Parts: sequence; structure tokens; C-alpha cells
Amino acid sequence: MEKKVYSTDGKELRTISLDDKVFGLPINEDVIYYAITNELANKRVGTACTKTRAEVHGSNKKPYKQKGTGNARRGDKKSPITVGGGTIFGPKPRDYSYSLPKKEKRLAMKSILSMQAQSDRLVVVEDFTVESGKTKDLVKILDNFAKDERTVIILKDDDAKIKQAGRNLYKVHFLSYNRLRAHDLYYGRKVILLESAAKNLSDFYADNKEAE
Repeated sequence: MEKKVYSTDGKELRTISLDDKVFGLPINEDVIYYAITNELANKRVGTACTKTRAEVHGSNKKPYKQKGTGNARRGDKKSPITVGGGTIFGPKPRDYSYSLPKKEKRLAMKSILSMQAQSDRLVVVEDFTVESGKTKDLVKILDNFAKDERTVIILKDDDAKIKQAGRNLYKVHFLSYNRLRAHDLYYGRKVILLESAAKNLSDFYADNKEAE
């Protein structure tokens, strides 16, 4: 697959060949769904907790005698059917995380990259950074490719300066080529791929035997 490489000013510089084993695959919607669901499950805190009737504070005394009052039979006030009583089958702290097979996760990432590349949401831009670390300098670059929409920037490494410049931009997400997130990548309306990161992605996914 051939893609144009743009400068930070939005001008066309050259073309780059993207590996079809990474950017030209048929889109597998099933594995994409599994990868996104897995990421969301792993982010869940799982601290919700309710008290059973054994844990609710209160007396075990019977509120009134069993017979002769005309009322229904009642136990103690900690019963789940009373106000302030315990909860039946309520949530307890638990771990929602689980692992996904490596091959399945890698296939999901390649499917999302292929989907974005084939829909022309993916733009390859020459390598750049923001030496000043200022948001306005990054916004000036992004305005040439994305206008107030959810944007994902795939970096060649962990660039602290560019992340500092974009930390105030809630619609901009940064991903390293070897630590992609399916959720952010899938829902990105514009994916800006740095030129070196494009080459790294091809090496990281296409040449690894586990990816097939």
C-alpha cells in the first residue's frame, strides 16, 4: 500500500510503502470487538461493594410477635425486604481483568490499522517533535490534519516533549508503535502516523512469526 508523506505544514513530500501484512489486511470485526472489550474490562476497578444481612448493623430482635398482630411474619430489621436491610446478591469487590491470546490481540491491532488506512483516516507525517513543549505549537501542526476531532498520534518512541504539549488536549491521544491500544485506535477519527513509526510498525508486526 502506497501512502503520501506530509510535512508538518500539510504539504506533500513523498510516498511511502506500507506493509500489506499490517495495513492491507481484511478487517476482522470479531477480534477487534474482543480486543476492545478486553481493554475495557482490564480498566474496571471492581471496588463496588454491598452489605448482606449478615453485615448490616442492627439488632437481631424480632420487631413484633409472630402471631396475633395481623401483620405478616417478620424476622429482624436487617432483612433484605426492609428499608436499611441487607442486599441480596449485591456486588462484591472482584477482579474483572483477563488475558487475551497474543495472536488474537496482534491480529486485532493489524485489523484496526488496516481499517484506518483503507478508510483514509490514517495520515503519514514526517517525524516531528515539539521542543518547546507548548500546546499552541502542537495545535498549529494538528490544524493541518485534524479539525477539532478525536485524534491519535502514533509515535516512534516515548517522546516526553510532544506528550507534554498535548496533555491539555482531551481529544488527542498518544500511542507508541509497540504499545497500541485498540479502543483509542479504533475510535480515532484521524490517525497521525509518524514516518519512522510506520516503518517500526511494519517490522514489529509483519516480521514477527507470532503475528501470523
